[in-house]
Amino acid sequence: MACKSIITIGRQYGSGGREIGQKLAEAFGIKCYDNELLDRAAKESGICQELFENHDEKPTNSFLYSLVMDTYSMGYASSALSGMPINHKVFLAQFNAIKDIAKEGPCVMVGRCADYALEAFPNHISVFIYGDLDTRIHRIAKRHEWSASKARDAITKTDKQRASYYNYYTSKKWGDISSYDLCVNSSVLGIDGTVDLIKKFVEEKEERKIPRHLSE
Repeated sequence: MACKSIITIGRQYGSGGREIGQKLAEAFGIKCYDNELLDRAAKESGICQELFENHDEKPTNSFLYSLVMDTYSMGYASSALSGMPINHKVFLAQFNAIKDIAKEGPCVMVGRCADYALEAFPNHISVFIYGDLDTRIHRIAKRHEWSASKARDAITKTDKQRASYYNYYTSKKWGDISSYDLCVNSSVLGIDGTVDLIKKFVEEKEERKIPRHLSE
């Protein structure tokens, strides 16, 4: 059965969310957008791509920083945005790119508040991937050849940034079960098992044609 849904994935650092998203997209034969979201937003907005990378899921509240960095924005065209801090311009450009991509058809999107941007889309399914801390520490330490202590610190810092970014720009709370259609502990079934679980969830929801407001 061909996938008809836009699947968004929020994730704790080290939970395998990116890999799960990529494998899920491959299983359905659809595209997966992760860093590609930043590329698309930069291209469509005319804002320097480096700014998207610098602001990626990292809220910047400093007015001075935004004022200085605004000189590098390459003048995001809309006059309505001319007085807006660059971090807000970057978020809005990314927000619009996410909606444009969703209109093109079924896909998987990882992070970047995509679930919030697409909450009004009837064919949207939001997923949050989390994991046991020890499992996440092991995965990050192995990936980067770090000590367990350094991996733990990186997990704490990255999760805090992601939560702050999500909570700052949306009306929901990062990682709160009420914010998503499905929350899965990837430590229980592993990467491939989690992919299979999400795939079955999507297929079941599509087969039953359950409206989003009844599945939440």
